Amino acid sequence: MRLNTPEQNLRRDLHEVASDLRWSAVELSQIAQRLDLAGNSADAQALARLRQILQQHEAQLTGYAYEVKARVIHRSVEGLEQ
Repeated sequence: MRLNTPEQNLRRDLHEVASDLRWSAVELSQIAQRLDLAGNSADAQALARLRQILQQHEAQLTGYAYEVKARVIHRSVEGLEQ
């Protein structure tokens, strides 16, 4: 069964944001490497931690996009089953 228009839009938006997060993580990684080479390891480590967080969120959003495609979205909000 095909996705309806709102589902298609949601899936597309999730992929776009995940892609932006992936790109941002790559950029942060490059900046962190330059900082480390410049002797600023504390800031480099902070950016590396931020990169990891962005990568985790990217993977989460990609997973959500696959759930939308498969129509198997299971979430609950404080007792309200969806």
